[in-house]
Order: sequence, then C-alpha cells, then structure tokens
Amino acid sequence: MALPPTSAAAGAKLYCQSWSPDQSPKATILLVHGYDEHSGRYQYFAEHCIRHGFAVHTLDHWGHGKSAGINGFVPDFSVYHDGLDALIDRIPADQLASPLILVGHSLGGLIGASYLLDKQSRFEAAILSGPAIKATEEPSSFMKGLSKILSKAAPKMGVLGLDANGVSRDQQVVADYLADPMVSGSKISARLASEMMRNMELVQSQANRLTLPMLLLHGDQDSLTAPAGSVFLHENIGSAEKKLKLYPGLYHEIFNEPEKDEVLKDMTDWIDHIIAK
Repeated sequence: MALPPTSAAAGAKLYCQSWSPDQSPKATILLVHGYDEHSGRYQYFAEHCIRHGFAVHTLDHWGHGKSAGINGFVPDFSVYHDGLDALIDRIPADQLASPLILVGHSLGGLIGASYLLDKQSRFEAAILSGPAIKATEEPSSFMKGLSKILSKAAPKMGVLGLDANGVSRDQQVVADYLADPMVSGSKISARLASEMMRNMELVQSQANRLTLPMLLLHGDQDSLTAPAGSVFLHENIGSAEKKLKLYPGLYHEIFNEPEKDEVLKDMTDWIDHIIAK
C-alpha cells in the first residue's frame, strides 16, 4: 500500500505495509529500516512479532524500495521524519491506543534517534539495532568540511559504498541481498553523507534529552556501523530504563544473523517487560 504524496516528504509517494495479530495487539511496533534496503526484508521479523502479539507498521523510506525518490540521495534528512509522521497517521486508532514502540535499524536507528529528539512523547519505548550513531572510522575535520562543500556543489555524487559482506555471516542472506532488485547498490551521495554526519552529531550532542525506555542491540563485529555508537548512547541518554546488549561475533544485520531467533526473543521479551510496568 502506498501512502499519499506529501509536500513535506518532497512530494513523494511512500510505500508502506503492516502485519497484525488476530487479536488486539499488546503493542504496536513502528519499524524503521536501514540504508539501501526495504520493508520487505523484514517478513521474518514481522512474523516473530505477530506470534508474540505485536502489530508491525513500516514503510520504504524516500528513495528506497517501492517508494518514490532517488537511490542513495536525500534532499534533506527531514523527509525521513516526514515519512514516519505519515506512517503514524495511517495506523488504525485501536492499534495506536496500544503502546507504540519504535524499532530502528542502522540508518533507521539514526533516523529513529533523531526523530525521538522531538517526538519521543509519542512512544512507550525505543529499540535501536546497529544504529548509525558513530562512524566506523571517525572522519577528520577536513573530511567533514569537504562533505559539506560537496553536499552543495555535487549533492548527488556517490561518495561512499557499503560492503555487502558485512551484512551477515549467513552467506545466503548476503546472496539474497545482492540479488534483491530493490537493493540498488547505490553509493551514499554527498548530500546524504553530509546529512547523516550532521544528524549523528545532533544525536550525540543531545543524547541526554532522550529519556524514554531504550534497548540498544549491536553485533560486536559490525563493520558497517560502529558498536561504539550504541555504547555512547547507553552511557549518555537520560533514560532511567535502558539496556545495552552487544552480541559477540555478530555482524551488522543482527535480525538476519544465524542467531536471529535469540536476538528477536531478546527484543520481544524486553518489550513485554516494559509494557507490563
């Protein structure tokens, strides 16, 4: 199903989908996917959640999957937030009446964290999986300055590619990712790279403003987003209820690793703990 175009989200039509249990959900999950992927890759995630009584609502971000936009590029980071606003607006009222939980993975973790700085009152809790809060190699001041220049001078120029081998230790997952026609393989553009760095700095500088319950999950062998980012958030957010779990040996997509059932159980057990309070 496509969300209607919104002027805020650069006038784009955004594709969304949802999964619901037969009974009224115990909680409703707002799922925010990562860079150069799409919501269809979360079928297994969603099936686990509905078996445990949770509804899941998600979308393909601007420029991703079945949504309109340009692969690898973003006119402004705010279009991602506009998409989440539009997605929340279409969740049925009875499901919105249940606790709303944000789950963000990778770039989706950064989108989610920056969104929560202004919208955390909408949510009962948040879970960030391998969030892009810190770069695996911290860019120099020169590179940050160059990124800002390129963002204006050549905003659509590809500047950073991702190594698909870092996605998962499961080679079938990697093969499926590479063969997926909705995974573009596009390099991150100069504009998106600059916007990501700007929002990483924003989240880091204002982390203490995040006070809702938060679970941080990260593979300690993640080569695509730095586990140090999750450690930083755990140490600096203002939440009284917070938990960090680093999974030894796991790569970036912990929901697609061989241990995915353990990771998903950790997530849903924690949600049950939070909503039982």
